[in-house]
Amino acid sequence: MAGERAASWQSIRDTIMLRIRDRTYPPGELIPNEADIAAEFGCARATVNRALRDLAEEGFLDRRRKAGTRVIEAPQRKATLEIPQIRREVEARGQVYGYRLLARATGPAPEEVRARLKLPEAEATLYLESLHLADGEAHMFERRWVVLRTVPGIASADLAAVSPNEWLVREAPYTHGGIACHAEPAGQAAAAALGCAPADPVLVMERQTWLHEAPITYVREHFAQSYRLCLGL
Repeated sequence: MAGERAASWQSIRDTIMLRIRDRTYPPGELIPNEADIAAEFGCARATVNRALRDLAEEGFLDRRRKAGTRVIEAPQRKATLEIPQIRREVEARGQVYGYRLLARATGPAPEEVRARLKLPEAEATLYLESLHLADGEAHMFERRWVVLRTVPGIASADLAAVSPNEWLVREAPYTHGGIACHAEPAGQAAAAALGCAPADPVLVMERQTWLHEAPITYVREHFAQSYRLCLGL
């Protein structure tokens, strides 16, 4: 392959993925070792290692030291946390997005929130209540706590003009987090915002994000009873 440009790790990954899908590399079987793949593609072993590591992280390969690399028999892609922008979600459904900031205050978070974010009792947070609209109707009521130590810029942000959801997605990068969904009675605050009875069940989505060891935010999103959660595979 003299004079040719060495293959990138992405192109090697894609080629190996094709071989997994067409059963050139059958489920449960060993694939060639890094040295052989590097020789085939005319690249460094480090490039091959990067490609195989990516496929292992995606759930397609099982890599074991001294035992080689095998194709996983029942590949499962690992879930990743992607923070949705409510505006885009509403507009993708062909509806007109709207937003209202209902409440804003600074102070310590409740005990439950402090426990989730591992905050000391006196840690300053920005508390926000927001209502997101779709075609003028209530779509989602949001209660959020933002850790000012981690995201000091939000203290001066005009959150009446841009939602905390949009501001944080744009301005506060995160490294990891968690999300949970469940149904529960709306409660007084969410019921008043969504136009339902406090005892009516609604979908609640809880999310927390971190920047390495620093907590960013914890949010509880209460969706209108007409909301449908649709996920892609």
